[in-house]
Amino acid sequence: MTELTIETPRVFLPMLEPARYKGVHGGRGSGKSHFFGEALIERSVMEKTDIVCVRENQKSLDQSVKKLLESKIESLNAGFYFDVQDAKIKSSLGGLVIFQGMQNHTAESIKSLEGFDIAWVEEAQTLSQKSLDMLRPTIRKPNSELWFSWNPRYSTDPVDVLLRGGNPPPNATVVEANYSDNPWFPDVLRLEMEYDRSRDPDKYTHIWLGQYQQNSEARVFRNWRVEEFERPAGTIFRLGADWGFSIDPSVLVRCSIEGNALYVDYEAYQVGCEIVNLPELFMAVPDAEKWPITADSARPETISHMRNNGFPKISPAVKGAKSLEEGVEFLKSFEIIVHPRCKHTIDELSLYRYKTDPLTDQVLPILQDKDNHVIDALRYACEGARRTVKRVVAAQKVQPVMPAFPGSWMG
Repeated sequence: MTELTIETPRVFLPMLEPARYKGVHGGRGSGKSHFFGEALIERSVMEKTDIVCVRENQKSLDQSVKKLLESKIESLNAGFYFDVQDAKIKSSLGGLVIFQGMQNHTAESIKSLEGFDIAWVEEAQTLSQKSLDMLRPTIRKPNSELWFSWNPRYSTDPVDVLLRGGNPPPNATVVEANYSDNPWFPDVLRLEMEYDRSRDPDKYTHIWLGQYQQNSEARVFRNWRVEEFERPAGTIFRLGADWGFSIDPSVLVRCSIEGNALYVDYEAYQVGCEIVNLPELFMAVPDAEKWPITADSARPETISHMRNNGFPKISPAVKGAKSLEEGVEFLKSFEIIVHPRCKHTIDELSLYRYKTDPLTDQVLPILQDKDNHVIDALRYACEGARRTVKRVVAAQKVQPVMPAFPGSWMG
């Protein structure tokens, strides 16, 4: 048996005291999930505790915090205390950790959680009002607790209304945590944060400082959702690439079209990626070297380099007048489903905006040139499909012109 030693950042110290509601909100890289994961492990080795880890949508355990907890058990050298099974984790004291999606529950099925001690809601900004209303009275055991961790989106999201509104519930402890509160903030995230801070203040304040999104009327994309999925065998994949400079991100994105749905399932994204390292970056997307890739034509030397280093099917995009606007409108014509592992795709679909008049705040029909590296790659990926659709539509519009007097050409 080993003794656990857990270092806790100062910002989370209030969370160590008992409370009915515990909430941590803030930006990326703050360590929110890591803190709650360690707190869960610590509680489980101290006393018998039944815990349910909740998300609004969870179609498989890959989308849960199970992998995070497994890594915490390993890093804390706590394997003696736990039996990690396929769908759950058992503690040596008789406690249980399970993982569930609220979308799978009804008012009747949720009753199965009545005896649990803790419910931890990860990605709580996506929790619906219906799910929140079902969960709160269900976790009713004496001294039970509800934990919430989230990156804020809108002040109207149910978790924000509950815990950050004007009338929070009694016995609630809520703190804000950002990357500056994390003594172990990794260098790879620091590079991305510095890029956003220097180039895009709006994105920086939302993604990294956990501030609410602004001017929702100017949002370009509303036709998308985050959902776990796996594309079937035989799927035709479309790949697009956007090139970065020394401090800009280079991007490869993979998508596929089925009916009116556009699925985005993999992305590669790195700020400051040198040209010699691009092949390695692109290999993060499965089978990228086997599929045609449409890339930003502004960098022919980079396209040539990639052809000579394992990506022979890469070709330049065919741009032209209005290609940006037409490409964006084409993307807007689909229902876009994004896999949760595509973090930067989610960021940009959330943040991409039309410009606004600085004097009147009215939304203008001009696209902002920021928060668009993945969006551009997605446009390039779909370029061939868009041009095909455009040709078909144009052909359908061409009708034979009949003479004004048909009899004049009849023998």
